[in-house]
Amino acid sequence: MTLADLLPDSPARIARVVPFDTLSERLMEMGLVAGAEVTVISPSRLGSPMQIRVRGYKLSLRRQEAQRVELVS
Repeated sequence: MTLADLLPDSPARIARVVPFDTLSERLMEMGLVAGAEVTVISPSRLGSPMQIRVRGYKLSLRRQEAQRVELVS
């Protein structure tokens, strides 16, 4: 399961960010690293970014970016 599939208000832990490239590195710099707890606050609707909470702050991601973040099931 990826972050893009996570339902609102359902916390999960990050397993990894794939594939490793410049964008993945940037996501990890923003706190999306293995073991971090993440919660979807507002899902992506009609092309709008989704809003998540990670490490105590809010972050907006495009669906394409959220699909790179794999979660522990």
